[in-house]
Amino acid sequence: MIKEILYTFLSTIQDVAPIVLLIGVFQIFVIKKSIPELKKVLFGVVLVIFGLTFFLIGLEKALFPVGEIMAKQLSDQDFIAKHYSGAPTDWQAYYWVYIFAGLIGFSTTIAEPSLYAVAIKANEVSGGTIETFTLRVVVAIGVAIALVVGTFRIVVGHSLVWYILFGYVIVVIQTIFVQKDLASLAYDSGGVTTSTVTVPIVAALGIGLSTTVQGRNPAIDGFGLIAFASVFPIITVLGYAQFKSLIIFFNKKRQKS
Repeated sequence: MIKEILYTFLSTIQDVAPIVLLIGVFQIFVIKKSIPELKKVLFGVVLVIFGLTFFLIGLEKALFPVGEIMAKQLSDQDFIAKHYSGAPTDWQAYYWVYIFAGLIGFSTTIAEPSLYAVAIKANEVSGGTIETFTLRVVVAIGVAIALVVGTFRIVVGHSLVWYILFGYVIVVIQTIFVQKDLASLAYDSGGVTTSTVTVPIVAALGIGLSTTVQGRNPAIDGFGLIAFASVFPIITVLGYAQFKSLIIFFNKKRQKS
């Protein structure tokens, strides 16, 4: 375990070093100014290295195994036989998988640090109009729906292309009828969901499920859930923006009357 931590620590230094070097070169030779509060910056770099090291260890030891094990257990034929009286090949037989996928998608997204950062900035820029917690919940609902639909696709064996194509068609239509300043926020909200906390569990969930379900290939069917987790939050954020626009419209109409 100590050797593994040491190896991960050295690998993290190799990954972070080019970024630090690039910023330092630009600051000194291009901008030609000293780095402000150098001690704090260096201390922050050290924290980043240690934080990434322990996160990667935890990722390998906890998040990946948890997602894969839960998917295999919930889709196991013995488990399905105890909780479903119909044919084990029916898509309804995997309802516990859909419930777990939805809940894990919601909870991991709420805990996603990158989404939290975007939500804070959106709140600052909008002058408090866009609430931090509300945005996080709306995005988390999108990811929850995405994982339910994505796990359903794995179970029934449908083509990933049509689902993603249909999702982006909805996004394009919504973008036409939404405020332009909120459209870009929705697109960014979809991107930040596929980050440090969400991706490992989602990827492990898809691989574990496709390994257990008969007739599925983990290399083909096991991946694609992350793509769902990117599209559906855009739909929910755009939908929320359209819903708020309607409320404002009807409130103005009431005031005039």
